Amino acid sequence: MTSFTRLFSPLVVGSCTLRNRIVSSGHDTVMVDDGKITDQLIAYHEARARGGVGLIVVQVAGVHESARYTSHILMAIDDSCIEGYRRLAASVHRHGTTIFGQLFHPGREVMESQDGTSPVALAPSAVPNERFRVMPRAMELSEIDAIIEGYAAAASRLQRAGLDGVEVVASHGYLPAQFLNPQVNLREDEYGASGPNRLRFLERVLTAVRERVGEQFVVGVRLSLGERDPAGLDEDVVLDVARSLAHACLVDYISVTVGTSATLAGSDHIVPEMSIRNGYTAPCSQRVKSLVDVPVFVAGRINQPQEAERILSQDQADACIMTRALICDPNLAELALAGATDDIRACIGCNQACIGHFHAGYPISCIQHPETGRELLYPRGARSSRSRSVAVVGGGPGGMKAAAVAAERGHRVTLYEAQPQLGGQILLAQQLPGREEFGGAASNLQRELERSGVTLEMRTRIGAIDLAASQPDVVIVATGARPYRPALEVMGSPIIVDAWDVISGVSLPRGRVVVIDWRGDWTGIGVARMARAKGHDVTLCVRGYAAGEALQQYVRDAHLAALEREGVRVHPLVRPFGVDEDTVYLQHVLTEKPVMIHDVAAVVLACGHESDSQLLGELRSGPFEVHAVGDCLAARTLEEAVLEGLRVASAL
Repeated sequence: MTSFTRLFSPLVVGSCTLRNRIVSSGHDTVMVDDGKITDQLIAYHEARARGGVGLIVVQVAGVHESARYTSHILMAIDDSCIEGYRRLAASVHRHGTTIFGQLFHPGREVMESQDGTSPVALAPSAVPNERFRVMPRAMELSEIDAIIEGYAAAASRLQRAGLDGVEVVASHGYLPAQFLNPQVNLREDEYGASGPNRLRFLERVLTAVRERVGEQFVVGVRLSLGERDPAGLDEDVVLDVARSLAHACLVDYISVTVGTSATLAGSDHIVPEMSIRNGYTAPCSQRVKSLVDVPVFVAGRINQPQEAERILSQDQADACIMTRALICDPNLAELALAGATDDIRACIGCNQACIGHFHAGYPISCIQHPETGRELLYPRGARSSRSRSVAVVGGGPGGMKAAAVAAERGHRVTLYEAQPQLGGQILLAQQLPGREEFGGAASNLQRELERSGVTLEMRTRIGAIDLAASQPDVVIVATGARPYRPALEVMGSPIIVDAWDVISGVSLPRGRVVVIDWRGDWTGIGVARMARAKGHDVTLCVRGYAAGEALQQYVRDAHLAALEREGVRVHPLVRPFGVDEDTVYLQHVLTEKPVMIHDVAAVVLACGHESDSQLLGELRSGPFEVHAVGDCLAARTLEEAVLEGLRVASAL
């Protein structure tokens, strides 16, 4: 019997009954080919349906040719889309999950073109987009009519494909929200100049959809209750919209979120990163729920079933959107239902391989669970044809993943770790400001080890001679990396420490601290903030155009804002070449002009890592089958280490 009684109670949404109240919301996957659904996308969603999710809302489908806001958007503008949707719906229904599709037009929110040239962006009025620097063209009445018809026709196609409903995306500053916003909609015709007129576009869209699909097909709408932007929609306006749509019986449910695509700060709420508190949008959905008599869904960093149960039991929503939690663990629902909450792989909100991959144009995945997005490559429960003895050296993320997967495949696995605690560099990363939740990656991987039955040998530094004596069939080397120190001209005895030293608690002398940041990731920003929190005057020197360039935008924005609030100076486009007793000597990377920072008490180097590959070299000529994963192969990030652990172990 589950303890999550509200979460696993059925929910009636229009003509459908959801088996539970866990929802995977529409999210771009980059698993699309020429606007069509692929086998990869079907396998991705089927994994979550198999894992017990109640409702899957498929990512946005363009309703008109002008809706192509990325090169990898699904399109529902002609009947050629039906077959792919039909196969997807059948695969999801096979496991008892309900499936809706999103209907979408971005308006001015165009991220990229199809061929490198700038497309024509349509909007209610010629008001530019700040984030993507798009100047749209005001829509003509005939174009408005055509797009409204596009919504209805697309809904009909998804209905014919066997889906259970559709969701009109009117959130995040996309086209319907642009019509609602008096700062974006400057029209003086029937679609502007007053609140009722600005609502007319969305009303006509929903009316056209309902007339086309009938009463037995679910029609919902997604709204941002607050765009978190000075030029965004007012919350009270959106509340009035929600009430009007529900009272007019135009929607069967309302999905509540926050934020807008139009600005940097507003867009950060589309996929909020780990420094944002869990379930922070629940008060927003509660306000909507108090005004309407249709089910209300809510999204906003709901990562665990305990959080969802609390929101539901406090009557703040009727269903909880747990999209990234399901990306991280597609079996979340079945594990929660069974009471196996310790086995749930919790999302840590890092944004690296989910929205980070999408923004880079790659299929989404998860740094903790690289099987996500690769379901066709790594099927669940695959076993090896023969059992072998496997030694894994190194208990960082790559070694832990390799050991767990090898054991799950039926091999006899021993993991050797020199330190008293598993986790490797995760144990350092979790100590950085705003990155505390990252430590969950080590806990999740350790739980995978426990479940799979790996033998752990802690505080054990094993070498080539020891391995030769134990004679395993396979050795997987995951010995990690150490801090890299660039060649610097050092005069006198300046205080120079590595970022790892600062994170580990080494004290810095009073005075100005200069942080030299090569990679532009969490480390430089994190140690700069740590030093500032201890009262130091801090200058962060980066080789790129800005701090945090290697981070996903929403994560980067949060930390750039923190640097500004906390008073850390950022000096971009410089590389170090020397240090003396009180001066750091740098060079502008574009002009080669000397740059000097005086009165420096200490220098902190955040210059990346170099592989610790000594054991790997010693084993290459030995009698073993040897594989390397993670930083000992090449110094990169946790994502590559875990993926390589999966890849190597799956091939054994």
